Amino acid sequence: GHGLLLATVLGRNPHLKGTLFDAPHVIEGAKEGPLKPFLSRCTLASGDMFASVPAGADAYMMKHIIHDWPDDRCIHLLKVCRKAVNPGGRLLVIDSVIQPDNEFSPAKFLDLQMLLFPGGQERTEKQFRDLFTAAGWRLNRVVPTPAGEAVVEGLPA
Repeated sequence: GHGLLLATVLGRNPHLKGTLFDAPHVIEGAKEGPLKPFLSRCTLASGDMFASVPAGADAYMMKHIIHDWPDDRCIHLLKVCRKAVNPGGRLLVIDSVIQPDNEFSPAKFLDLQMLLFPGGQERTEKQFRDLFTAAGWRLNRVVPTPAGEAVVEGLPA
């Protein structure tokens, strides 16, 4: 998208400011997209997330990012965020979390799709915990959402 998640957060929390950090073409589209009413409280920035992210945030929120990449790339990205976060800040990863049972779950099919196409994967809570630990974060909690995804919250370790 072009900042819909951040626009939703800013719309519901008028005291917050945010930064949309994405590829240049996404940032260009965001100027006239869902963030337009919030541009006075929002910074638009582009770059390579594997090189750096805008420093000094209280939270880094990623939706459908971690599942695109194999573990080594995820650990690198999470380390980049860990280096940039303010003391006492947090990491919010919004993705599917595979449950350990054998019950049907759309996340299990998405896991196969992610493996075949971009080379990523959906992860279990333990796999998220291991990624976070390797990158200097501590998994604090997993909050399921009605949309079938979860917010996986990390705190600096």
